[in-house]
Amino acid sequence: MKTRTTVTLDEEVLRAVKVRAARTGKRESQVIEEALRRDLGLDLLAGLWERNRMSEDEAMALALEAQREARRATERRSDLG
Repeated sequence: MKTRTTVTLDEEVLRAVKVRAARTGKRESQVIEEALRRDLGLDLLAGLWERNRMSEDEAMALALEAQREARRATERRSDLG
């Protein structure tokens, strides 16, 4: 099920979304949704459910840890730059 919503984005972010959409032949909403799914770990979670028989709680915990690690890595990179 899809739900319509309104978000406010930085102009640079929106420009990047438009470029990615044009290059990939996708709608802007698809680009934004895919990015959110990656950042929230939902793609990882879906893959884990397909390949493993772990419980939803176990899969969610693993996805959250992956998200935390990605954020830590981003913070480390920004500290270096």
